[in-house]
Amino acid sequence: MTASGLTEPQFDLAVVTTRAAPPCTQAVAIEPLDTRSPARMRFLARCNDTPGWRYEYVVRARVTAMVAIAAAPVAANEALTDAQVTIERRDISNIADPITTPEDAVGQMSRRMLRPGDILRSGQLSSPVVVKRGDAVTMTARRDGIEVSTAGEALDAGARGAVVRVRNANSGQVLRMRVAGPGAVEPVDSPVNR
Repeated sequence: MTASGLTEPQFDLAVVTTRAAPPCTQAVAIEPLDTRSPARMRFLARCNDTPGWRYEYVVRARVTAMVAIAAAPVAANEALTDAQVTIERRDISNIADPITTPEDAVGQMSRRMLRPGDILRSGQLSSPVVVKRGDAVTMTARRDGIEVSTAGEALDAGARGAVVRVRNANSGQVLRMRVAGPGAVEPVDSPVNR
């Protein structure tokens, strides 16, 4: 687990292996063997003295950080509001995808029911669908200060940023367009505006 993207991470390490290493006249080299899971990491300590030694140590890490949590109950398929999200320091040692800011959670749909105190994770939230199949949409293309719009019909449902098929109401041509917002689509190669 890397600390990148975490807000105020803190690491508490405990060496599980109790083997005491003999003295070493040189600096002891430490090599990571397996650091995929903070709950059980393995390191090799090596002394290059003559005779030298090599010992393997198991280390457990407890990782805490400021993360978004549910401040109130959230029903499945409900969009989170400002009042339902807060920030607290929590143990995230075994959580791979915690959300670190309320802005990343507010407006997202919960895939399942959330209880107050639940840590919000990227995998349990999804972007709300803003264009449904059969919706009338405005197809807008912008380039070099010129904007062209026409009516269309969504052939797929999609959240903001999703690519959907859209039938041009005038020509009948089916195009792949990116959802820009409720009732609005744009060419896939347009810059994404958030």
